[in-house]
Amino acid sequence: MSLWTPDGERPVGPGTTPDPAAPEGSEDAFAEDLSPEDRAQLEAMQAELEQVRRELLAAPASVVIANHAMGVYELAAIHLTAPEPRLHEAVLAIDALAALVEGLESRLGEAEATLREALSQLRAAYLEVSKARG
Repeated sequence: MSLWTPDGERPVGPGTTPDPAAPEGSEDAFAEDLSPEDRAQLEAMQAELEQVRRELLAAPASVVIANHAMGVYELAAIHLTAPEPRLHEAVLAIDALAALVEGLESRLGEAEATLREALSQLRAAYLEVSKARG
């Protein structure tokens, strides 16, 4: 199986950890050019990445998506509370959060109520900030 990326098709599936920045087949050639210390560091980073992949695989997708949704919430809040609020950027982040929360209705588990409340707060804050700016 493969996954399309802007750089072309990349293999996916058990045991594959494709690097979208690396041309196909270049991993071994790259490692050969490294010093022993750099190679050890690369191997440690690859092991850490594999551990993170296992942890993500073990977590329910709803939890991971909710976590990312809260990151989008934070992004909107940062744009709304900046000394010079960036309303256009905030609207994009608010719309993205709405797409997740409303588009995945009843599929976000325990976090859904919190995400709905966060979305409501952002919408209210946007109205308040935009009125204050005239």
